[in-house]
Amino acid sequence: MAPPKLRDVEAGQDAVIAVAPELRFLLHPRLRQLPGIPVRLDGTSTLLHLVESLGIPRTEIGGFAIAGRAAAPGLVPRGGERVRVDPVPRPQPAAGEGFLLDVGLGSLARALRVLGIDARYRNDAEDAALVAAATLTGRVLLTQDRGLLRRRSLARGALVRGQGRDAQLQDVLERFAPELRPWTRCPACNGAVAAVPKRDVAPDLPAGTRRSYEEFSRCSDCGKVYWHGAHAVPLCALVDTAREVVGRSRRAPPDGTGRSGGRTTRSTAGP
Repeated sequence: MAPPKLRDVEAGQDAVIAVAPELRFLLHPRLRQLPGIPVRLDGTSTLLHLVESLGIPRTEIGGFAIAGRAAAPGLVPRGGERVRVDPVPRPQPAAGEGFLLDVGLGSLARALRVLGIDARYRNDAEDAALVAAATLTGRVLLTQDRGLLRRRSLARGALVRGQGRDAQLQDVLERFAPELRPWTRCPACNGAVAAVPKRDVAPDLPAGTRRSYEEFSRCSDCGKVYWHGAHAVPLCALVDTAREVVGRSRRAPPDGTGRSGGRTTRSTAGP
């Protein structure tokens, strides 16, 4: 996105947009260090439209203020006004119906499932289908596509920050501080995982596994079998870290930054 041309503020024609530091990474690099960005008013563009035109998706905006008073997103600003744009406070209320993840976030989806978080994912879903599914099911759409988050039909969404699974997972956990129920969802398909007698799964187990382990779980949807195996160590570490991150997020006072100063089952597949 090309940056708007910078110019001196013209009285009666411009407003100044002051973007909170937590959101400035979304701006064009030339604008990130500015305490205020002058924008030309046309008499019809709302606060929400003006800020989105700078590259900040609506899902990342926590609120607007003019002269210290809250302003509605649909307000049309007047010339000479200075508008403050705040980020969504963290932690944000978690999704009651879970999450829907965009293409490219498969590793994040599997990690969320290990933590017992309802996370649906398809690697072939198109944008329109994703938005429709998220809205229909009441899920929060997680994506790194800013354009997707600007769609008016999207009810709930969030920009996933960071590169790589661990950074992305920390961002989601800090933002939503969701309830964790490790080992209750299938990392492969998101189905419910429950304990099952060894005799029921014995025919499907490798001989060495039958000899070495006694406790097993199985996914009610895809049938995949899990057990407490040698590969559980990194997943246990993931769970421990997640609990620490969520605990810090819940204890921290909401300030928009999101930064505050069990048993396991395992199969050959995992996040």
